[in-house]
Amino acid sequence: MKILSMLKEKLKFDRKERHKPASAKSFQEQQEKETAFDFKDRGLKMVPVDQITGSVGRYHEFDSKFRRNPRTPPERLLRIKQAMRAGKYLPPVKLYQIKDEFYALDGNHRISAAKEFGYKEIEAHITEFLPSKDTLENIVYLEKSEFQEKTGLSQAIKLTEIGQYAYLLKQISEHQQHLEKEFEKPVSFNHASADWYETIYRLLVKIIKSTNLLEYFPKRTIADLYAYISYYQWEKGRIRKYGIGINQFVPKNMEGFRRKMINQKEYKYPEMLKEITAFVLVNIDTKGEYRIVDKLFALKEVKEVHAVHGNVDIIVKVILNRDLLSSDAVVIGEFVHNHVRRITGIVSTQTLLPSYSKTETNEGGEDNLLTK
Repeated sequence: MKILSMLKEKLKFDRKERHKPASAKSFQEQQEKETAFDFKDRGLKMVPVDQITGSVGRYHEFDSKFRRNPRTPPERLLRIKQAMRAGKYLPPVKLYQIKDEFYALDGNHRISAAKEFGYKEIEAHITEFLPSKDTLENIVYLEKSEFQEKTGLSQAIKLTEIGQYAYLLKQISEHQQHLEKEFEKPVSFNHASADWYETIYRLLVKIIKSTNLLEYFPKRTIADLYAYISYYQWEKGRIRKYGIGINQFVPKNMEGFRRKMINQKEYKYPEMLKEITAFVLVNIDTKGEYRIVDKLFALKEVKEVHAVHGNVDIIVKVILNRDLLSSDAVVIGEFVHNHVRRITGIVSTQTLLPSYSKTETNEGGEDNLLTK
């Protein structure tokens, strides 16, 4: 009985330990893991609270969500909360940074309260420790750190390949020269960087996001696609394998793109709103014509379906939205392959793209066609 009682107590203890929240991360452990001993003072910045994941010396006093350990005296945290509720000024916290994570050197309780109150950011003085292991991830990270230091940009531009940040710096340098000619006076690199981000990078990224191009590259970032498209569009002027549809809308040089975007009232090209009309000629097997017509008509892109006599069995009018991923022919081809050809009973298809059209709306009278 004594042994059974001891086993029950042990199981109860194990369950309690298993559900016990993990402690905040230890800076020293992460520093040794990354061999991050060289450091730079990054000054005052606003830091996303959810990126503060650990502490330099008091990680054992807080859990992974920076909630106070129940065994830690609560008085200081209560005073901090009271001051924050009253809107009193509190000095910036001090953080150590390794890559994209931050560790509290001073201000653990302020961070705990900020997380509890749902703050998004907190002002902090940052000392960054740079990883020294010779890995691809670390090399790219160091390039990113150098890019941020040179440009003063705090916005997240996350690239995944070596050398891409250097290419962006080259773009900014060329833009700086353009601005100096335009204003006929010196322009700082930081000013040129901010203008490049607002009038070039951010707007091309917005166009790229309006396509589904990123879905084809799940391991890449939107900044990777910006670098890829802008390099081939503005630097090389060569045809790309991906994103070829963008050639219709984006000028062949960076400053031409900037001028065009400045002149747009909305940062969306009118051409992007245009629709593509196509006619798909369908041959079917001898059975199930009405079922196939219904299946085709159920597709939202299909606007008209006509069963006919002759060399084809069904004519389908399709209207698709243009995107920047591919040419119009590719967009239509993908729709036919992914939606039309997969309907059971369809033997073959042929697609016609009108080069010139005139339409007349027939008001009144009965419409005996399947139309939407």
